[in-house]
Amino acid sequence: MNKSAIVVFSGGQDSTTCLFWAMKNFERVEAITFNYNQRHKTEIDCAIKIAREFDIPHLVLDMSLLNQLAPNALTRTDIEIKAGESGQPPNTFVDGRNLLFLSFAAVVAKQKGINHIVTGVCQTDFSGYPDCRDVFVKSLNVTLDLAMDYTFVIDTPLMWIDKAETWELADQLGRLEYIQENTLTCYNGIMGMGCGECPACKLRIAGLKTYLDKKEVR
Repeated sequence: MNKSAIVVFSGGQDSTTCLFWAMKNFERVEAITFNYNQRHKTEIDCAIKIAREFDIPHLVLDMSLLNQLAPNALTRTDIEIKAGESGQPPNTFVDGRNLLFLSFAAVVAKQKGINHIVTGVCQTDFSGYPDCRDVFVKSLNVTLDLAMDYTFVIDTPLMWIDKAETWELADQLGRLEYIQENTLTCYNGIMGMGCGECPACKLRIAGLKTYLDKKEVR
């Protein structure tokens, strides 16, 4: 078993699944959450609660500068959430978000003697976000190694699985019901299965239905 990892942790379905995955695969696990005054800011409270419940050392970093620099539907409540058009990402894409999150997580990791950084980015259900692609993660991993003269491993356990398979992984980890009830993915800040209308909720609900239907057939 690997010794230590830090999880980029939002309190949502994907990052919470990654947290439980890390707890299974690493002897020591810490978590880091970023407050960029996001629209669904309640997710930070979820992250704090979950980390406390499982006794995970947890750091919340102020990233409000990102909110100032990247106005969009996730950083402004007066901007309607819309899907991308003509091959463009949806207007919930926050420029530079994962670049900054992983970079700051790496700085913290090095100070703590941690080599592994776990993130829930996923290319299969990535909604057109360019910073969720495998090529970006691999490129940044090399850059961070060179920038800090330190060996990092960015683990992406969800990279090649869809939302139904993410629910399946949660079930395999014995945490499906917990994640259903205690995480926040909804862009409108509604706990659990959310509002059912925003893109994040639709993806989450459809994935769960697909997995449960598949499980029932088995």
